[in-house]
Amino acid sequence: MVTSSSAVSATTTSGPMIITTILLILLASTTSYANFKLPKSDTKLLEFPLNLEYLECEFFLFGSLGEGLDQIQPNLTGGGPPPIGVRQANLSALIKDVITQFGYQEVGHIRAIKSTIRGFPRPLLNLSEAAFANVMNNAFGEPLHPPFDPYANDINYLLASYVIPYVGLTGYVGANPYLLSPIAKKLVAGLLGIEAGQDAVIRTLLYEQKTERVIPYKYTVAEFTNRISELRNELGHTDIRDEGLIVPRYLGAEGRVMGNILSGDKNSLSYSRTPRQILRIVYENGNEHYPGGFYPRGANGTIARKYLKYGTYFKE
Repeated sequence: MVTSSSAVSATTTSGPMIITTILLILLASTTSYANFKLPKSDTKLLEFPLNLEYLECEFFLFGSLGEGLDQIQPNLTGGGPPPIGVRQANLSALIKDVITQFGYQEVGHIRAIKSTIRGFPRPLLNLSEAAFANVMNNAFGEPLHPPFDPYANDINYLLASYVIPYVGLTGYVGANPYLLSPIAKKLVAGLLGIEAGQDAVIRTLLYEQKTERVIPYKYTVAEFTNRISELRNELGHTDIRDEGLIVPRYLGAEGRVMGNILSGDKNSLSYSRTPRQILRIVYENGNEHYPGGFYPRGANGTIARKYLKYGTYFKE
């Protein structure tokens, strides 16, 4: 048989082309998202939630294990200062198990964000008893006696946890419509799914005891959640973006129930918040220009520092 020169040529050239194509596909599949240049607006919106992820991570890890990111995954701190006043909580076996899982989940969240964008070092966090006691005092409009201790027992710790993940959840819902790239949208969808799950677990555990008094206070678990939610609405300068465990019937699902195990609008869709509204809440003063509360030196990242820089307070 005689083989034409064109057939030989096709065979000898197609082999290297196939190999090159395969190598390019493998390279693309293993390339880190961090090497993909995201739109600046996406980078800013992905960067901002790191503030809350750091806070949740340290609170959950220390609360359950008595140690935080510096011990569990020090490379993710970026050399930021250790949190103030955080300690291990007095938790039952069940709640400790749940919160431990939350803590490790938050480690993954920080890694996922910092694998996609550069991010920033852990900000200074105030997770002391006094920081949470201040939230509760403001929620009830008077000092509680004795001061609220978030680390004292299961109920107190769950109520303190009620203060945190839901704020991040509403931030992800608020950011989602403004994301441009598929990478950013996929990341936020994944983060939002777990944050929503954490919030649902916390609310369910509290809902089981909604009518129980929070010892030694005269208020029930449901009253605590309602007051905290009302405070966050007030600090954020918004209409209803937050609801406790028991609501007026007209605010319940389809206007038919008063139980409110999940917080949602008239169509049972999650509420959203902007970064500005979130800063007003976590600074505990209703002003995105003045650091305080859980962030004594302010939150980090382009968006948060912009409000400090162009507000009436700024320190380099």
